[in-house]
Amino acid sequence: MKGLSILGSTGSIGLSTLDVARRHPDRFRVMALAADSNDGRLLEQCREFRPDLAALASPDAARRLEGEVRRLGLPTRVLAGEEGLEAVATHPGSGLVMAAIVGAAGLRPTLAAARGGKRVLLANKESLVCAGRLLLEAVSDSGGELVPIDSEHNAIFQCLPQPVRPGHCPAGIRRILLTASGGPFRTWSQAAMVRATPEQAVAHPNWSMGRKISVDSATLMNKGLELIEACLLFGIAPGQVDVVVHAQSVIHSMVEYTDGSVLAQLGNPDMRTPIAHALGWPERIESGVESLDLVAIGQLGFEAPDLERFPCLRLAREAAEAGGTAPAVLNAANEVAVAAFLDGRLNFTGMARVIDSVLQRHEVQQVMSLADALAADAWGRDAARRELGPSGANPA
Repeated sequence: MKGLSILGSTGSIGLSTLDVARRHPDRFRVMALAADSNDGRLLEQCREFRPDLAALASPDAARRLEGEVRRLGLPTRVLAGEEGLEAVATHPGSGLVMAAIVGAAGLRPTLAAARGGKRVLLANKESLVCAGRLLLEAVSDSGGELVPIDSEHNAIFQCLPQPVRPGHCPAGIRRILLTASGGPFRTWSQAAMVRATPEQAVAHPNWSMGRKISVDSATLMNKGLELIEACLLFGIAPGQVDVVVHAQSVIHSMVEYTDGSVLAQLGNPDMRTPIAHALGWPERIESGVESLDLVAIGQLGFEAPDLERFPCLRLAREAAEAGGTAPAVLNAANEVAVAAFLDGRLNFTGMARVIDSVLQRHEVQQVMSLADALAADAWGRDAARRELGPSGANPA
């Protein structure tokens, strides 16, 4: 029986993790749960799984949850704020920590889990993008483990020779091929994308995801962040990572070896597959995902990404090549731009313009501490807000 803590239990990754854990009551016990502000859903989870600890980033939501937990006589202790999230990440009874809090807010608790020697199931890509070296060092120093949850990085993990050492590239690797669905606007013209609405952007053709990550998929920024993540996770140069648009989302990524072999991981587009892999690794456990029917799919297509229509991918590659604080600033500016787009204060193509302007004004420095990463994140957010202007209107 393995103890499991989930950071971001009320989001799509958290719900899928609980679905897999529910299928294996003899293997996993849910010890601690954390979320941002959805106290209603977290209460439902507390009633079902009866964890030792539950935390909410929002103090008001935590107070509401604590009142309901007491009323129902549940055994769960409720905490609030960053301290609560870190307590979930470091729960002594949990050897497994799903890090699925979206955005830079997940950085501190993910680092805490790594420093605690946990097996970190990494779904929070911002932890690597903003403070990759710090996270890898924490895992190495503590003797913990890092297993990626993003379908692409989990696919690469499965295609590499074992054991995989985070931050180290095995001998014989020529390149990594990251597959991208292309998002909902893959065939749209640039003129049409200017008028794209948030509702259209979050309507991903293959995956069920949260609103922010769905917008990132539509701009291909998600793939850009994954490129940065792949370089850090697998110790490979940006020039050895190629992005290939694969609209069917069946091949989740590939690894090419120096002898010409290309290994690929295939499966239906369902996040329970990489989650089950990471929870059970090195064993294989049932995930609830249907078997892949290649005959029904018929054919698999591939194309190069269009960097003119999707400049966010180019910006992310440039940030990966610059290194240091550039990826953290890229991520911060993107979070502000996506929020403005979802709020109707910025058009779809305006997001890339904001991010580009912020990166051009940034002087890259090295990330030597968590304070450096957080400072770069804060600078990027502030610069993006200034770029939007006091009214948050579309930039010219």
